[in-house]
Amino acid sequence: MGHMTYELSREHEEFRRSVRDFAEAEIAPHAAQWDREHHFPVDVVQKLGGLGLFGLTAPEEYGGAGEDGDFTSLCVAIEELGRVDQSVGITLEAAVGLGVNPILTFGNQAQKDTWLPDLVAGRRLAGFGLTEPGAGSDASATQTKAELVEGEWVVNGAKQFITNSGSEITSLVTVTARTGVREGGKPEISTIIVPSGTPGFTAEKAYDKLGWHASDTHPLTFEDVRVPEANLLGERGRGYAQFLATLDDGRVAIAALAVGAIQACVDHCVAYAGERQTFGGPIGRKQGVAFQIADLEVMLHASRLLTYRAAAMKDAMDRAARGEGTAPSMKEFKQAASVAKLYTSESAVTATRIATQVFGGYGFMEEYPVARLYRDVKVLEIGEGTSEVQRMLIARGLGLPVE
Repeated sequence: MGHMTYELSREHEEFRRSVRDFAEAEIAPHAAQWDREHHFPVDVVQKLGGLGLFGLTAPEEYGGAGEDGDFTSLCVAIEELGRVDQSVGITLEAAVGLGVNPILTFGNQAQKDTWLPDLVAGRRLAGFGLTEPGAGSDASATQTKAELVEGEWVVNGAKQFITNSGSEITSLVTVTARTGVREGGKPEISTIIVPSGTPGFTAEKAYDKLGWHASDTHPLTFEDVRVPEANLLGERGRGYAQFLATLDDGRVAIAALAVGAIQACVDHCVAYAGERQTFGGPIGRKQGVAFQIADLEVMLHASRLLTYRAAAMKDAMDRAARGEGTAPSMKEFKQAASVAKLYTSESAVTATRIATQVFGGYGFMEEYPVARLYRDVKVLEIGEGTSEVQRMLIARGLGLPVE
């Protein structure tokens, strides 16, 4: 991969400025209130749709950006939203990575025509029902079942921690379920589209979370939920492989969310350390403070380079699939995605702790954005593959026989 450069193009930087301007004007002034009120800002989500942010990786035929967009653009948008509000950043990340992508990648023509135009436009959202009360990192332990009865899938089970699954604009959830038993006794896992409002499908009361208060997250229950046989997404029995492929991209996008948080920490700390007076001068004159902020800047640059390197690899793979140029192997990309996810998420947690310390007593007050950031970023070490899972994948990628 020596020939690849990771500088963002001029177009990407211009795009960054436009998303940043929107975020500063339409999101930043309200983020604290949405957080306090656990309010999911549907109107702003739909405005993001109007900016084309949900269609950055989708073809023009569904209203997407086509070749004008790419995965790097999506990461830039997520980073800039995450800089002012992690909840809005994760809403975009999940809407595309877990909502649009499975249907775009594995859907047949009828499914794409039915669901994608509204999802790509940001008029509607979709969730990805993977995690269960007893099946988190070990997704093969899925207990939700789907049985084919007279041309319909009958779905029974429960999911938890599902993003964008119960908002007033959620149109569907794709659900992983056991649809049989493989040779050797392992469960056959398939993915099924369950439209919102289907009888027996309930998005239960939203969670009371540590952070991400303005993001829509619900436990889901399925009691004899009947959907047409045609709602199978992709091949029967390929659900596990489909979800693994979905999460690779998601890890890079989560890394972009972490980069946004670290950038926010740098911005807030630099401004505060220049203003806040102690002992007759700004605290930024103290090496103890200045050096901590310097460390944040190093974490920021390392995190951003790792993230956009992985995004560039993904874009190169997409171009190669269209017959343009060479690309890294899937193995190289998976490794780069896990490295980016692990390093940036752990750095974000460290960065928010440092930023809260720089702000002193004020950092502990909810009226300061560093307090919200401190709560919001912890989950980046957990969601879309925990830090432990990333370490396992990286070690395996090196050829270690780790279990």
